[in-house]
Amino acid sequence: MSVAQDRPRMKPAAGLADFLGTGDDPVTRGLRQAARRMAGIGVFSGVINILMLSGSVYMMQVYDRVIPSKNLATLAGLSVMILTAYVIQGYFDALRARMLCRVATMFDAGLQEAIHHALATLPLRGTKPMLMQQPLRDLDQLRAFMSSMGPTAFLDMPWIPIFLIGLFLFHPLIGITAMVGTAAIISMTVLTERLSRQASKSASETSAARQVLADAMQRNAEVIRALGMMQRFSTRWTDVNERYLKENIRSSDVYANLGSAAKVLRFILQSGMLGIGAALVVSEQASGGVMMASSILMGRALAPVEVALGSWKQLVAARQGIARLRDICKATAKPPAPPVSLPRPGRDLTVQELTVAAPGQERPIVSNVSFAVPAGTGLALLGASASGKTSLSKALVGIWPAQQGVVRLDGAALDQWSNEDLGRHIGYLPQDVALFDGTVADNICRFDDDASSDSILQAAQIAGVHDIILRLPDGYSTRIGQGGMSLSAGQRQRIGLARAVFGDPFLIVLDEPNANLDADGENALSRAIAIMRQKQSIVIVISHRPSALNALNMAMVLYEGRSIAFGPCQEIFARIAGGKATQIAGGKATQAPPAIQKAAPAPNARAIRRAAPAAEGAPA
Repeated sequence: MSVAQDRPRMKPAAGLADFLGTGDDPVTRGLRQAARRMAGIGVFSGVINILMLSGSVYMMQVYDRVIPSKNLATLAGLSVMILTAYVIQGYFDALRARMLCRVATMFDAGLQEAIHHALATLPLRGTKPMLMQQPLRDLDQLRAFMSSMGPTAFLDMPWIPIFLIGLFLFHPLIGITAMVGTAAIISMTVLTERLSRQASKSASETSAARQVLADAMQRNAEVIRALGMMQRFSTRWTDVNERYLKENIRSSDVYANLGSAAKVLRFILQSGMLGIGAALVVSEQASGGVMMASSILMGRALAPVEVALGSWKQLVAARQGIARLRDICKATAKPPAPPVSLPRPGRDLTVQELTVAAPGQERPIVSNVSFAVPAGTGLALLGASASGKTSLSKALVGIWPAQQGVVRLDGAALDQWSNEDLGRHIGYLPQDVALFDGTVADNICRFDDDASSDSILQAAQIAGVHDIILRLPDGYSTRIGQGGMSLSAGQRQRIGLARAVFGDPFLIVLDEPNANLDADGENALSRAIAIMRQKQSIVIVISHRPSALNALNMAMVLYEGRSIAFGPCQEIFARIAGGKATQIAGGKATQAPPAIQKAAPAPNARAIRRAAPAAEGAPA
């Protein structure tokens, strides 16, 4: 089940409590820290809001003092005071904006480790493609909202009662009108929340789907062009984009209608305040200054709500992003560090009744596989396509978790090592090689800044790629581009092999390591396998080409995800080549667990030939 399916439905809310939450995940901790910092910024908001009263006070003094007395000196003194107040207000307003930006940046920085771990883990959990980059997009969106004017609405809202009290002091009727208007605006806010929730969610989903298609077309641009699929993908893009635009228009219409309604309501309230003030002036219950000041004060009282409505779209998106970030960070949280650091394994690899399914799937690909091999073993994984070889290899190196059973190195399950410690003991070469943008040396040493030149050279020499690297433009300092695009397929595969043997790992798994190699490359591969076996490493090779099996001494045949044969290569290959319908015993070189006999008690040579056609002609 994907992270999206696991996530509970988001509850409607409109307030700071939804952002803070009650859990102990990285997002909640970061939001609490940000909230504490914003509480300090609230002091500046208090100063700003107090200074906001200066306009109303100035207006009252001009109407009630300056105009009746016609005293220009008083007007000049008041003008200097109001100018000073505005300058101070502007300074604190800018200071508040800068502090909000820094609080948002600190929140982003505090989540980087969890976000990076999520981005690296989600593809291994069977997450839908449209959600794999969603954590980064959500974090960017949340940081942008936190550094915008949106949070200032929440910082200013506690001061609304102060303005309302001031309006009551002017006259009770003015205060009552302000209370009714504020209630109407708040009701409009609640209505905005309810009507915009589904529209915002649909717009976000279609935007993610469009981004996924754009990424897929970018990654596969060469295939699309070469196979004449440009027009077909153009049609698909048009359909996805039209859905995105339609949902975006629907969402924008909701915000536009409600925002305009709130603005009209505010205009009506301010004008109504002027009208009520004028009536009070005519009836000699208030002064002209009170009439003007009450209108200004009413506008200031409603300003935070208006800011909240103006940024409501970003607020809803930020709240949805917080919910997704919480769920994803919880689902991809790092396991606790092992209490004891285990030594480097050096004895054996044991697989006990291992069942493996693809991430996010229930149907097993590999079922009840058991075997054991000692240090120095070279094991060939044989089988027809879709027999489960690659899935088994991913479970052996800890990429895919076991649905049942366990993989052990020297008796310790893989999860008893931290990922970093286990990675030093494992070498892995996948089918797609997966090199990274950087130098050749960076890729060989797995981007370890502490790696020595000798260790890099040793890995390259074991893989037989040292001379090839020296012929590159800058040798080991040659930048290979994203995915190793500046290298040939064979060069990528041999550098990937050097990376796999770097640091003398105990368990090395090579998936189709000779798919792009010429004769020299295959000889280098066989030599590398022999060297690593001499170093007492266990080397497991998946290959459809028999030449890769020369340096191996054990073989396992998989058929429909089950082990049907396990033993010395000579014995397995002899049954395949000879076609004798004799039973195959467990390996003589190692003691196979009893579970192997239960899984495949007596396969005949014909079944093995069907399961492992690649072994035909393999050396005995």
